[in-house]
Amino acid sequence: MEKHTNQAKCVDNNDFLTILASEDVECLHSVKGKVPLSLCEGKTICLFFSANWCRPCKTFTPHLVQLYDTLRSRGTELEIIFISFDHDENGFNEHFKSMPWLAVPFDEILHKKLRNKYRVDRIPSLIPLASDGKLIEEDLIGLIEDYGAEAYPFTRKRKEELKAIDDSKRQGGKLEELLALEGRNYLVSGDHEKILVSELVGKTVGLYFGAHWCPPCRAFTTQLIEAYNELATSTDQCFEIVLVSTDRDHKEFDLNLSSMPWLAIPYEDRTRQDLCRIFNIKGIPALVIIGPNGKTTSTSGKEMISLYGAKAFPFTESRIAEIEAYLRKEGDALPQEVKDEKHEHELKLDMAKAYVCDYCKKQGRFWAFSCDVCNYDLHPTCVEGINLKL
Repeated sequence: MEKHTNQAKCVDNNDFLTILASEDVECLHSVKGKVPLSLCEGKTICLFFSANWCRPCKTFTPHLVQLYDTLRSRGTELEIIFISFDHDENGFNEHFKSMPWLAVPFDEILHKKLRNKYRVDRIPSLIPLASDGKLIEEDLIGLIEDYGAEAYPFTRKRKEELKAIDDSKRQGGKLEELLALEGRNYLVSGDHEKILVSELVGKTVGLYFGAHWCPPCRAFTTQLIEAYNELATSTDQCFEIVLVSTDRDHKEFDLNLSSMPWLAIPYEDRTRQDLCRIFNIKGIPALVIIGPNGKTTSTSGKEMISLYGAKAFPFTESRIAEIEAYLRKEGDALPQEVKDEKHEHELKLDMAKAYVCDYCKKQGRFWAFSCDVCNYDLHPTCVEGINLKL
C-alpha cells in the first residue's frame, strides 16, 4: 500500500461536528443503531475515508479494527468516523459491516463535501482531528501500518519517540530488546521447541528475512544452510540464525521453517513486521548480522554468504577485506592461462562465486580455470603442475 501525505490540516472536533449539524445530520450510524453527535464531544476523532470497492482499504481495515479495539480496551477516548467513497448505499453498508466504529450516514453529496473539505484525493485515508493542534498533519495510514496501537496518540512527539526507539534497537547492544517482547522471551525451532532469546546473547546472530513463496529465498536458503552447518562444527556454536518470516500464512511459515536448522520469530508475533521496519528491509532474501556485542555488524550478510560462504564469518568488513586480500594474493600466484591435457582448449584464470569442476565434479569457489569456447571449468587443484588448496 502506498504511503502518502494528506494535505488537510488538523481541525477542531467541534468544527467537524458543526459541519454535520449544518447539513441536518443529527446522528451517526453504528452497527447497533444511531448515535447522537454529542457522543463524540471531548474525544479524539479520526475520519476514515474508505470504500468497499477499494482493495487497499479492505486490507487496511482489519489493522485499524485491531488498533481501535486495543485502544478502547485501554479506556482511550478515541472515536473513528467512517466517510464513504462508495458509489451506492449497498457498498457502503457492506463495507461498514466490518467496522466497530461510527459512520456518517450515506449521502454522496455530503461525502463529497467532506472529501473536498479535508482534501482527500486517495484512499484509504485516516485524518486526525483535535482542538489542541498537536496531532501530526500526515495521513495516519503509514504510521498505523508500522506501529499499530503504539502510534497513539498520533502526535509528532509520539512519532519521534517511536523513530528513536527503532534507531536504538537498530544501533543495538541489547539483543533481548530486539528479538523479544513483553509476554514472549523465546524463539521457536522447526520442531516447535522454545529457545530463550537469552541463550543467543554473546553470539553472532543472522536475522534472515525470507519467505517460502519466494524462489530466490529458497535458493539462498540452500547456501545459508551449507554455511550454517559448516560454522556449527567449526565455531563452537557461536553463530545462530533467526528467521524473520514474510510468509503469507502460518502454513507457509511452518513449511519454510521445517526445512531450516535454525530458529524463528513466532509467526503470530508483530516483531516480524517491526524488524522489517527497523532494518528498512525492501526486498528478500536479506540477512542482517548482529555481532556478539548485540550491535548491528552488517546489513549485507546475504551478499557475504553468496560470495564467500562460511569463510565470511564473523561477517565484518575487516573479515571481508581480509578474504579479498588473500584471494588477490592467491590469484597473483596463479598463471593467467594454462593448457591441460584434460581439455582440448586453452583455459583462462577466472574469478567465480561458485561452480562445479568438470573434472572432479566437486563444488569450487573463487578461482577457476575456464574455457571461453565451451564453458568448461577446472579447479586450480585439478590442473597439472599446480599445487594449491582453495
